[in-house]
Amino acid sequence: MNVKNLGLIALLMLTGCSLNAVDNNEEVSKIMPKTLDEKIGSMLMIGFMGTSAPQNSQICKDINKYDLAGVILFDVNPVNHSQAKNISTKNQVAQLTQELQACSKDGKLLIAVDQEGGKVQRLKSKYGFYGKFPKAADVIKLSDARVKQHYEEMGAELSSVGINYNLAPDVDLAINPKNRVIYKLGRSFGSDPKQVVKYSSIFMNAMHDNGVLTSLKHFPGHGSSLGDTHKGFVDVTKLWKPIELEPYRLLAQSQTIDTVMVAHVFNKNLDAKYPATLSKKTVNGKLRGEFGFNGVVITDDLQMGAINKKYGLKNTLKLAINAGNDILLFGNQLSVKSMVKTKTLVNTVKKLLKDKKVSIEDIEKSNVRVEALKAKL
Repeated sequence: MNVKNLGLIALLMLTGCSLNAVDNNEEVSKIMPKTLDEKIGSMLMIGFMGTSAPQNSQICKDINKYDLAGVILFDVNPVNHSQAKNISTKNQVAQLTQELQACSKDGKLLIAVDQEGGKVQRLKSKYGFYGKFPKAADVIKLSDARVKQHYEEMGAELSSVGINYNLAPDVDLAINPKNRVIYKLGRSFGSDPKQVVKYSSIFMNAMHDNGVLTSLKHFPGHGSSLGDTHKGFVDVTKLWKPIELEPYRLLAQSQTIDTVMVAHVFNKNLDAKYPATLSKKTVNGKLRGEFGFNGVVITDDLQMGAINKKYGLKNTLKLAINAGNDILLFGNQLSVKSMVKTKTLVNTVKKLLKDKKVSIEDIEKSNVRVEALKAKL
């Protein structure tokens, strides 16, 4: 893809313009000269086994063949806890990300981790990283200057080892003291949306200062939940409050925001049939249509119990694409039984296209948004 085309896409997206200019198939094809396999692959973020990625490794072959949007790195190995999955030492991670980028066509592969601070930080002290970044609930007790310093140091550390996409900050509201996955882990900046926006903005700006992209999560709000979507179906209908949407509404059209991650929570207030990740009403309706967000939407891990146990792979892919998601995340992390090959994902989407269950236009629009995101790197 030439610089002119990238600039055009970036201008369209980063200025908040509509995609009308690239709405038809012919125009998108001019900008996105990709094979069908590559167009589908450009919607995928994949987790893989390995602390290195030589040219003959499966992940390297997949990145190159399918032009994957990105990969996600984990430290804990779900198959053998005594071995590392992707993260063992600082030097090793730096080498791994170099190898991964060498596999990519543009050198802008999205290499993601979850690095919030507190309990959620993949780059731990035992691997040679700092590993002591405070949780959000403690961050808000610090001076703004100290908060900025913390997050600048976090961004610098991520960048130093070639990680360019931080799946954070968490903008869920601390409104349910019984919530085990957000409140009790101190992952929220508080119950006041404006306060959450303030600290999440400091976080995002610090990442950007270090060339790291970010993702607000978990839309449309996980702060009121009682269950854990990693393990199974979570219905927040009776607990959820509209105020949980406020951080997204306030930030949706800001140039600070790169991507939004959608949660697997089921919320009848927004969609009586599907959880947020698979809901067109929630993604295309609320987030894009009502709030005006025109950037990249990424799913939470589609192998989490809330989705995997209920919908199956084919239906999950169909619903996720039709909902308006741009990057479909398959972490290959949560269960050995649910691990899936990139080839299987691509071939399943091709079958959905053939059966007219999803449209090539939606896939190409997602490709345009992902390319605009990469242009910010």
